Amino acid sequence: MAKTDPGATAFATPDDIKGVLGDLDQAQILAIMSLRPSIADLEQASVWLDGDPDVFGAGMALQGVASEIVAILTENEDEEPPRTG
Repeated sequence: MAKTDPGATAFATPDDIKGVLGDLDQAQILAIMSLRPSIADLEQASVWLDGDPDVFGAGMALQGVASEIVAILTENEDEEPPRTG
């Protein structure tokens, strides 16, 4: 269940994060929680990560908390896997 602040913004819980973004490691969940995202922020990040440009419009940049969530979830994507052998 989402918590609310006095300004009536519903902040996402760890369960909300897992429900929208899937199974993440604890460090990613904590980093996302530190942003105090709303469920809408999580949903925007999820749509962006799924690569659906029609939702935002071609060439539109993701902004705000949703953008920071995407950065957290993609920060290690460019790293090459360790070589074995």
